[in-house]
Amino acid sequence: MLQLQMIREKTAEVISRLRIKNFDGERIISDILRLDDIRKETQKALDDLQAQSNSLAKEIGILYKQGKTLEANTLKETTAGLKTKSKEYDEKLESVKKELEDLLVRVPNLPHHSIPPGKTAEDNEIVLLEDALIPLSGEYLPHWDLASKYDIIDFATGTRITGSGFPLYKGKGARLQRALINFFLDEAMAAGYMEVQPPYMVNAASAFGTGQLPDKDGQMYYAAIDELYLIPTAEVPVTNIYRDSILKTRELPVKNVAYSACFRREAGSYGKDVRGLNRLHQFDKVEIVQITHPEKSYQTLEEMREYVAGLLRKLELPFRILKLCGGDVSFTSALTYDMEVWSAGQKRWLEVSSVSNFEAFQSNRLKLRYKDEAGKIHLAHTLNGSALALPRIVAALLEINQTAEGIRIPEVLRPYCGFAMIN
Repeated sequence: MLQLQMIREKTAEVISRLRIKNFDGERIISDILRLDDIRKETQKALDDLQAQSNSLAKEIGILYKQGKTLEANTLKETTAGLKTKSKEYDEKLESVKKELEDLLVRVPNLPHHSIPPGKTAEDNEIVLLEDALIPLSGEYLPHWDLASKYDIIDFATGTRITGSGFPLYKGKGARLQRALINFFLDEAMAAGYMEVQPPYMVNAASAFGTGQLPDKDGQMYYAAIDELYLIPTAEVPVTNIYRDSILKTRELPVKNVAYSACFRREAGSYGKDVRGLNRLHQFDKVEIVQITHPEKSYQTLEEMREYVAGLLRKLELPFRILKLCGGDVSFTSALTYDMEVWSAGQKRWLEVSSVSNFEAFQSNRLKLRYKDEAGKIHLAHTLNGSALALPRIVAALLEINQTAEGIRIPEVLRPYCGFAMIN
């Protein structure tokens, strides 16, 4: 959520930058400022009434001590009227605050100045391409055919047990999943991240804090009786560890890593993009989260980007990194890099990670702050990234490593898998 003070002080800039995200903010920003003016006026009127009531209360006390009961009772009637007015102003203030909050949460985060303009993924900017490992020739089966051939992923049984988008991993397929999770966790801990194991369900306050509510309400699974949401990513519970917290400057950066299952309804998804492991309702992911000093958050973003790139190099996968354009960057993000790996069987790029800087957008919702050396309180910056999401990594690994003898396991994963081939 944008800070109200910034909206008021930099109104024209806010509206201009929102246009980069293809968001016409002129009307809503005007309404926000109008409601904030009403809020201030109502608060002042309420404060004035309270001051007047306090003054009369003291005067009434003095009159009673002086035995002037009639005058005191007359003033008490006045204070009763003030209390009625105060209640009316208080109710108006709460109504205005709610209306103001409802508008504020509908405004996306401002994009970073470096974000390229554009409307769709076609307008994203390629900032790094490492494609030397892309096969120049040969026929490569897509991963769903390989999964059937080697009996490592059973899509049909998963569909029968639950529904489409819930695959069943078997034998070496299940072991490959576990190997990747452990590899990603070990790599993150070696890079200074502390592992946490978060809940897989969160309350509405947590979903609101990281921006899933109200923006992505329809994309999350909801347990209505308990009023809990299945997490779409570990970002949500991990970042919420620090909700309503004031950290010390020396504690920054906070670095956490977590493995979790992730659950997404993916409403409206169809066609070739959802076949096999391309788009699932349940999948595994290792997530990295950092909370940083505002002056260091973009340096941190570049470090996280390079960290994820390092994982892809160790897995011997061709990949590219995209800077998302204004029309493709998320509601909450200020700047996002997407990492995509090459699918040899499908002959296209598959997104496997997004690394994002949210600046103070999430922190403002979470009331996640830090205290500087002078004792002043500021909003921290939050960042996160997939490191990595498993389904498309598995798809790319199976497809690019297929041989006549079977599927070769990259060297770095063999100690985790306990085997070198799937055959």
